[in-house]
Amino acid sequence: MNFQLIGVNHNTAPVEVREKLAVPESRLPEATKLFAGHPGVEEGLILSTCNRVELLARTKNGSADLRGFLRDYFRMDPADFAPHLYERAGNDAIRHLFRVASSLDSMIVGEPQILGQVKEAYATARAVGAVHSQLDLLLTRAFAVAKRVRTETAVGSSAVSVASVAVELAKKIFGSLQGKHVYLVGAGKMSELAARHLLAHGAASIFVANRTHERAAQLADKFGGEAIRFEQLYETCDRADIVITSTGAPHAIFRREHGELFMSRRKNRPMFFIDIAVPRDVDAEMNKLDGIFVYDIDDLQQAVTAHVAGRRQEAERAEAIVDLEVERFQARIQTRDVVPTIVSLQDHLETIRQAEIDRARGRLGELTPDQEHALDALTRGIVNKIMHTPISTLKTAARESEATTVVDVVRRLFNLQNKKEDQG
Repeated sequence: MNFQLIGVNHNTAPVEVREKLAVPESRLPEATKLFAGHPGVEEGLILSTCNRVELLARTKNGSADLRGFLRDYFRMDPADFAPHLYERAGNDAIRHLFRVASSLDSMIVGEPQILGQVKEAYATARAVGAVHSQLDLLLTRAFAVAKRVRTETAVGSSAVSVASVAVELAKKIFGSLQGKHVYLVGAGKMSELAARHLLAHGAASIFVANRTHERAAQLADKFGGEAIRFEQLYETCDRADIVITSTGAPHAIFRREHGELFMSRRKNRPMFFIDIAVPRDVDAEMNKLDGIFVYDIDDLQQAVTAHVAGRRQEAERAEAIVDLEVERFQARIQTRDVVPTIVSLQDHLETIRQAEIDRARGRLGELTPDQEHALDALTRGIVNKIMHTPISTLKTAARESEATTVVDVVRRLFNLQNKKEDQG
């Protein structure tokens, strides 16, 4: 199983590193296609979210230079990201994918968004022809494992998301959201989740700005808010007490001069920015202004601690499910590896049997139907007895580490290797 995975996440890299490696949704198809064409990569997928960037591949020999792809694609000095990388191979890569899809590796254990993000990455990879064969089988199984974890454990109970934790943080800052005005910058799924939580906790009104104004209008209508044209963002943002920003901009859209303008218009009334975008939407210099409080995705980690502690027991149950599913997937893949050899062996011996029956007919002359039946049963029984031991051995080896060696021996013993090469 030549699966390889490399990446960074919220545990290994600060947001200033993750944002440099983030792949915008608009560039994901092109990046995935390039990754699948990287030397040594047979199939590939790129997962890029606010908390992680990961490359998953099936490789020719299990040792493709995935770091080289990161270096070349992002044009970064490896020294800038190498200390933050983790790499997985074989079963460890499978286990990691299962844990990610099941939200066991998330900043907020049990949050439901990550499974959808993995599915979107999978859909993109399939659309550009980067996923097929074994990686397709692996991802399909990962989705089934995630469903099993959510069904059989309470790890996803009282669903928590980055958006909901952000709202909880806003409540701690202001004491109450009653009467507070909220500005959503970006009208994606994260913003919609934030809007739901904000209204549920008493927010007075919601403004929505998005580069595609129609999308902003749709979201504003859904929650009885007001859509603002994106080009009017800086003219109107000071109307909000709380700004939750989650755009796909490649650079900060709120800088220090904007904060100074907002404070001047608000007569220094506090303004709270929750930046859940990667790359970040709010320049760190904004946080140095009196009256402006900025929290980015990494700052939400502290608010997550209580949620993680309360779910530890359920997470342990989920980890046990993942371990079992990794073993099952390994056995399934290895069984798939020996099936072609079993089929080749059966075809090879059946060809010999039929040739010997034809030769016997030539010597014995015309046979009665009973004699034909007896000859067929006799030769079939002999062949089945011959096949029993090698097929049983192959099936047993499929569950062990020596599967490749046993397959090679059986092919050599019955001259199947040479036959396969001749046909190729």
